[in-house]
Amino acid sequence: MDVLGSRIVIVAFDGWNDAGEAASGAIAALRSANDYDLVHSIDPELYFDYQYTRPATKMDADGRRQLTWPEAGLWRPRDPGPGPEFWVLTGVEPARTWQSFAAEFIDVALRDDITGFVTLGAMLSDVPHTRPISIFASSQNEQVREAHGLERSLYEGPVGILSVIEHFAESAGIPTASLWASVPHYVASATPSPKVTLALLDRLEELTGVDISRDHLRTEAAAWEASIDAAAADDEDMTEYIRQLEQTRDTWDSPDASGDAIAQAFERYLKRRGDGPGDHKR
Repeated sequence: MDVLGSRIVIVAFDGWNDAGEAASGAIAALRSANDYDLVHSIDPELYFDYQYTRPATKMDADGRRQLTWPEAGLWRPRDPGPGPEFWVLTGVEPARTWQSFAAEFIDVALRDDITGFVTLGAMLSDVPHTRPISIFASSQNEQVREAHGLERSLYEGPVGILSVIEHFAESAGIPTASLWASVPHYVASATPSPKVTLALLDRLEELTGVDISRDHLRTEAAAWEASIDAAAADDEDMTEYIRQLEQTRDTWDSPDASGDAIAQAFERYLKRRGDGPGDHKR
C-alpha cells in the first residue's frame, strides 16, 4: 500500500495560502466531481476575527435575509469508488488559536482512520504565465519523500495554516505531502487562475494515482492564458517583462544548464528589476 494510504485528506484554505484562488479552485473541482457529506465543522466563534473575516448577508429562496459565517469543515465522498478516497478539508484560514484548530481536525482524522494528508497552496512568484506552472512537491516525512521522489522543504519563516496542520498530522503519525504552485504575480487580479489550478490537480493525480476529472479546466486555462496574452499585447512594458521572465525560466529548465549558468541568469534578471548587487537606489 502507498505510504499515504487509502483515505487521504486534501487540504486547501482561502486566504494567505491561496494566491489566484488556485488551491481553493482545486478543492472546488474535486467537490464538483463527487457528492460530499460534512463530517465535521468548527465553531466560527472560536477561530475567526469577524473584523478581519466578516460574516455576509444574503437572501434565501423566500426572500428572507440570512447571515452566513466564515467556516471550515472536513468532508467525505459519498461514493468514493475504487482506489484511495479523497476527503477534503477546506474553508477560511482561521485568525486565532491555530493549535486548537489543527488539533480539532486531527482528532477527527484519527477517529475516522485518515491515512494521509496532502496540502495544496499557491503563492505569487516571478514566473511567466506562458510556461508550464511550477509545482513544488515536498514532504517532511522521509518515507513519503522516498516513495514519491519529493523534496524536503528547507524554508524558514512565516507560515500559514497548512504548515500547522502538516505539523500536527505528522506528530499524530499521519504522513503528509505538500504541493505549492507558483502564480505569476503580474496576473494576481486575474482570478480565478484555472491554469494554476489545473497544474495542482495534475500533480495531485500523479502523486496519488487517483483519476481526477478536470477537462473543463483545460478549456478555462487556455482562455485564461489567451486573455493575459491579449492584455500584454497592448502594454509594451508588460510584454518585455514577460519576455525576460521567459528567458530566465527557459535557462533554468534547460537540460544543459549548469549551476553557474542558472546563477548568472538569475543575477541578470535581478539587475533588470533593479534588485541586483549595486543596483539599489540610495
